Amino acid sequence: MDLPELRRKLDDAITYADFDTARRLAEEGLRSAQHQELLSETMYFGAQREIIDEHYEEAIKCLTLCLRYNPSDGAAYNDRALCLIALGASVKDALADFDKGIEVEPDYATVYHNKGWYLNKLGRYQEAIGYFEKTFALDPDRAVTYENLADAYLNLGEKGKAVEALKKAIQCLKPAHTDIKEQIEAKIKIVEEGKL
Repeated sequence: MDLPELRRKLDDAITYADFDTARRLAEEGLRSAQHQELLSETMYFGAQREIIDEHYEEAIKCLTLCLRYNPSDGAAYNDRALCLIALGASVKDALADFDKGIEVEPDYATVYHNKGWYLNKLGRYQEAIGYFEKTFALDPDRAVTYENLADAYLNLGEKGKAVEALKKAIQCLKPAHTDIKEQIEAKIKIVEEGKL
């Protein structure tokens, strides 16, 4: 399997909390990168292994080296921002990494999604929605982004738009994610009954 495809599958596995698959893919990517003597990719997949194990400081070290070898790796900036957030680093530093990821790899949907997720978490709901819309421009069938968009709408008190986004998330889910579909359906019911 080629490394970009491995990265995409790894991102999906982490997004949907399939950590067994994520760990296997990270190990596969690490072995392949080492075999090909690709320093940037070796550091990237090493960082993924650290992230899965919640060793964020070690992951940041790997990602920083990855970026030294390949300063155009938007995913590495994205992941370093997420590690900084997990460690409680400054908002400014995390946003700077998201912005740098967008600058160097403007067609990487995940970095827009994660910046939107973080802005929503910071209470900057309208800005978050803007980044979710940018995500959809690149990846219109991204279920997790519709879930996060729904959260932003709920935070703004726009329940109808939230339900619409949740229904779109269900449409975009892969059939294997039946547990996530059930969770979203339960959330829709709670919102429609006015309990949220």
